[in-house]
Amino acid sequence: MTTPLLRLNARRAGLTLVELLFVIALVSILALAAAPSLGQLLATIRLRAEINALHHSVHRARRESIKRNAYVVVCPSVDGQRCETTGNWNAGWLVYVENGVARPPQRSPAELRLAAHRVPDGVRILANRRYFVSRTRRYRATNGTILACDQAARVDGRALVISYTGRPRAVPEKALNGRLAC
Repeated sequence: MTTPLLRLNARRAGLTLVELLFVIALVSILALAAAPSLGQLLATIRLRAEINALHHSVHRARRESIKRNAYVVVCPSVDGQRCETTGNWNAGWLVYVENGVARPPQRSPAELRLAAHRVPDGVRILANRRYFVSRTRRYRATNGTILACDQAARVDGRALVISYTGRPRAVPEKALNGRLAC
């Protein structure tokens, strides 16, 4: 013989409509509360990825310049083949070994392309130089700052400061003291 309590639990295997609606409403509220922080997290990750890619490109330019005893240029590029003469870094950049000394730099097909990078949507790149040239140990490199900004302004920008020796270092936008701002 079964007890009435066991019979009651056996009949009730699913959720009622009211319980289901309550769970859906609770999950929706939690998702809406987490959405802004998730957007900020994604923006932060995107900016750090771009600064890391820039850091790697500048460091590679410095290393190749020393190794090859040649000038290596990091310049903005739309197509990954030629330098953009306007200094607009928003599309991406190009790293190549320069055979001559053309100013502003323009890559010819004979010059070795080391790397090209395309900037994803939602990220804006600003720089206080139209291009950066890494030279051998005897000469100074082009110093300057490159800033990666979130176009939706959800997070502060990240900057890459390039010293006269060509060494890059990443800093937050606040460390620039307003000299270059998103």
